[in-house]
Amino acid sequence: MLSTHAGIDATLAAASREVLITCTLSGGTEGPIGMLRRVDHENLRRGVRYRILFPDRVRTMPMLAMRLGSLAMTGAEVRTVPDVPTDAVVLDGALAMLASDRPDGGQGGVAMFRLPSVVNTIVGLFERLWPAAVALTTADVPQGDELTARERELLALLSGGYTDESAAARLGISVRTVRRTMSAIMNRLGARSRFQAGIKAAEGGWLASANAR
Repeated sequence: MLSTHAGIDATLAAASREVLITCTLSGGTEGPIGMLRRVDHENLRRGVRYRILFPDRVRTMPMLAMRLGSLAMTGAEVRTVPDVPTDAVVLDGALAMLASDRPDGGQGGVAMFRLPSVVNTIVGLFERLWPAAVALTTADVPQGDELTARERELLALLSGGYTDESAAARLGISVRTVRRTMSAIMNRLGARSRFQAGIKAAEGGWLASANAR
């Protein structure tokens, strides 16, 4: 088991082809799996492919989303799904690192596995989630904790039954701007439909604040 960040960094630095990362965020952003490291940028610069899966809610976490956006700019492929089932890192399809808790329930280190059965199970799970995951690009990185006032207002109108045309007229913008803005909102929230975007915004309390205006 690796218990130090230096040991994890050294293991990651040995990657030669591809690194897969899945993070649940259950251990916070500084957990052994969730932490983003300088070695990741170094690996990307020397040609190691990175594919990274985070939960959709990372899109509303400005600092972490910015760090993921920085990785994307370096060449990493970052995507999000509604839920990530496990914290894991796989190096070159041969070594798996899994977060390991201490017996008292506290955060521990990282357990390493080279057994093909373990590695293949994690890779198989990753590959099942990857095709349906939504890409996180630098344009999707939030500049604050919430949607803008205009985005909230538009989403509230559409969720309330307005058509694109009537919402555009109400806000004094073009239908094209309505559709472009909604596409940006969906990407930012990791929503796969307008309905899901409305649900995520409502859960964040953003529709309520728009309706109160």
